[in-house]
Amino acid sequence: MRVVILSSGGKDSSLATWWAMCQGWDIIAIINVQVKSSDSWMFQIPATEISTLQAMASGIPHHIIEVSGEAEVEVEELLNGLITVCENVDGLVSGALRSEYQRRRIDLVCEELGIHSFSPLWHQNPAKHMEELISCGMQMTMVSVSCEGLDEKWLGRTIDDVAFKELQQLSMKYRFNVDGEGGEFETIVLAGPHMEGKIEYDSTKHWNGNRGHLSIDSMTLI
Repeated sequence: MRVVILSSGGKDSSLATWWAMCQGWDIIAIINVQVKSSDSWMFQIPATEISTLQAMASGIPHHIIEVSGEAEVEVEELLNGLITVCENVDGLVSGALRSEYQRRRIDLVCEELGIHSFSPLWHQNPAKHMEELISCGMQMTMVSVSCEGLDEKWLGRTIDDVAFKELQQLSMKYRFNVDGEGGEFETIVLAGPHMEGKIEYDSTKHWNGNRGHLSIDSMTLI
């Protein structure tokens, strides 16, 4: 099976990448979508450039597709960007969890391309999903937070066993999704079983009182 991975550089697409590797599939490329505006219905925005070094650490070619962030238009832009990359490819793997909006549009793009759409994480239990990420060695760092209960101290924090227990308590108290699937937080992965080496980075914190994000100033694969 020859596949491409749709990757934001975050925890879910990283786990989907590892899943595809465990299948023994031939991963032709990691596709990263860069949103040119400040909002998107489909794609992560903060710190997605980390996927460049993730691909390098995985020994997989990396491709960037730029989209406007405009609803529905960005889906067409994704399709147009994939046409050349997906020649002689059997399928596309994504880290979609529970967003019907996202998955349906990825499925439609794949249908247009005549390839299979794989969403190996679909409807995983939120807590078990996070536990699996931690247990398999994904070093996840929060790069955005946007819900009550998550304050500025979570920006740049690694989600390990200790942090996850705290995150669970906060999610129960403030009633947010513990896996961030509702947009409560977004992550990048600095190391994992699908990568050789580890990524280090410098960043600038942006906080407006109740939400914020990190922007990456520099990054290195060591």
